[in-house]
Amino acid sequence: MIEARTPIYQWGQKVATEADIFNDGSYPDHEPEALLVAAGSEGEIVQVGYHEESQVPIYLVEFPGGYVIGCFEEELRSERKLETVAGLL
Repeated sequence: MIEARTPIYQWGQKVATEADIFNDGSYPDHEPEALLVAAGSEGEIVQVGYHEESQVPIYLVEFPGGYVIGCFEEELRSERKLETVAGLL
């Protein structure tokens, strides 16, 4: 069994996207591959979960316009990252 990786971001934290985010089919009312969120767009983490198989954190981020999109850590950036020093979490 794979041990879950400690998230570096937390619920309620403001983040920005590292790259454009396109529709992967999650928004059927938009064209496939349509731009949903441009690189650098800011949003707020509304939930933190884990990818079931790999146990890496997935962040549900709410962006302006009402988009709530699941993002991996490498797709986000923030001024303030959660300290992951052993024993703090």
